[in-house]
Amino acid sequence: MSKQNLKFIFFIVLSAFIIIPPSWLHSGAQPIYARKGMVVSTSMIASEIGRDILKSGGNAIDAAIATAFAMAVTYPAAGNIGGGGFIIYYDKNGNVTAFDFREKAPLAANAKMYLGEDGKIRDNSNRRGLLATGVPGTVAGLYLAHQRLGKKPWAELVEPAVKLARDGFGFTWSLHNLSKSWIKSYFKQYPTTAKKMLKKNGEIYQPHEIWRQPDLAETLKRIQKQGHDGFYKGKTATLLAKFMRENGGIITEEDLAKYQAKERKPLHGTYRDYDIYSMCPPSSGGTILIEMLNILEGYNLKEMGHNSAQYLHILTEVMRRAYADRALYLGDPDFNPDMPITKLISKDYAASLRKTIDMAVASKSDPTLFNDAYAHESEETTHFSVIDSEGNAVSMTYTLEAGYGTKIVAEGLGFFLNNEMGDFNAIPGLTNDKGTIGTPPNQIASQKRMLSSMTPTIVTRNGKPVLITGSPGGRTIINTTLQVILNVIDHDMNVGQAVEAGRIHHQWLPDTTYFELFKFSPDTQRLYQEMSHEFRIRASQGSAMSIFIDPETGIIAGAADPRSPDSGAAGY
Repeated sequence: MSKQNLKFIFFIVLSAFIIIPPSWLHSGAQPIYARKGMVVSTSMIASEIGRDILKSGGNAIDAAIATAFAMAVTYPAAGNIGGGGFIIYYDKNGNVTAFDFREKAPLAANAKMYLGEDGKIRDNSNRRGLLATGVPGTVAGLYLAHQRLGKKPWAELVEPAVKLARDGFGFTWSLHNLSKSWIKSYFKQYPTTAKKMLKKNGEIYQPHEIWRQPDLAETLKRIQKQGHDGFYKGKTATLLAKFMRENGGIITEEDLAKYQAKERKPLHGTYRDYDIYSMCPPSSGGTILIEMLNILEGYNLKEMGHNSAQYLHILTEVMRRAYADRALYLGDPDFNPDMPITKLISKDYAASLRKTIDMAVASKSDPTLFNDAYAHESEETTHFSVIDSEGNAVSMTYTLEAGYGTKIVAEGLGFFLNNEMGDFNAIPGLTNDKGTIGTPPNQIASQKRMLSSMTPTIVTRNGKPVLITGSPGGRTIINTTLQVILNVIDHDMNVGQAVEAGRIHHQWLPDTTYFELFKFSPDTQRLYQEMSHEFRIRASQGSAMSIFIDPETGIIAGAADPRSPDSGAAGY
């Protein structure tokens, strides 16, 4: 090859490096950029509704309310008014607060309500049927957040959801595919569910066909006009209580009238030179997230290499220890006033745990450590993130527990009912190596909130939000959120890469690590196994709808997790 040709090739290569922005040279999903505001959620329709609220002068709380109600229409598997969740809010002046609208056990609930004479759970009744439904909290939580921090009129924020439910929208491929798999097992099993999810001839909707939900539209109108009382009193409460009485549920009009969301103080920790704000109990998310970050702060994770065998070994050992603490200590703070939260999120406690980690060999999870039972937690939840033009930020996670909750729609109301009672410890005094663990703090009691793993989180630096994140995924939620944070802070990934990167999960019991399919090389898996870890391959983990705000330029980057097909980031 001539010198002239070599010079030409060198010039072309050099030009590429000059012209192409550096972020394009990295593999991975590219974020959506904006300068003023952003909403990232599991439903692109809902994200755009939230974005439009921001553009019209609403703040982050306003956009979160509009987005949440819209998702109750467009994402019925987890978006909801029949479930509950949590909000973390950080304002432009550095003030931070949290809203707890986790569901509650009905007044008639008790610790052994699901057990037969043999001491075992009857017919999976803590997860199936209306007996599994907790008192919903979503409407109360959104209304409380609006009363405290909202800017636009409540009715204006609910209106887009009313219109969506009344006029309809194009059925998505994701909804269609799920309907195909569930039509026989669930949608035709319950007449009220079939009325909502199927056409009048009993067939599923095809992609792009207009799907209207008139009963839900009427329910939303009452909420729009009457706020909190539009759900917890009046016609909606009467119809819901009647449906419960007639179909084996125990939620009454008194249960609904008594329900109140709570404003709480979020947990605060630090990691390297960042501040971490996350959810306090009854979510275990913030406690365990901060505990894990404190332990990991003592390692040079960047030097280990992202998702190297050594890195995954350390993550696993940290997860193992933190999830054991979750099982032992955490529950509803109104019923457990002496939880050692200060100790669990302290740097000294993290240092003591770090000393127990062998850098070369896995430790073992001992199922006899606690003689209690720990309930299964479904992975069907949803999370979204919001930032407005003034720098106010919202991280919100809410759920029905399983996908579509109980799979039952309340007659005449048009929304799915949660099966959150399954998050309590249904069998007091049982532990086994399959992951059944349950401690006294999370045993069933009347009016008690069940323990959660939801981890809405806001990361700040020098008093300004840098990362807004969270995820669905049951007990995997905390570990998904952890890894997104580490990807940004320790591994210098942009938010798209941080969200797309492969994830692992370990939860103390069962003593098995789960690797996402196609995300880890055979060599990494072999080296990891040689450290005495057991692992399995699973499908995708979580769906981390995240926002990064560049601390130098203020440019907003939003990443909708590609694991969620209808998701989207909408900014302006």
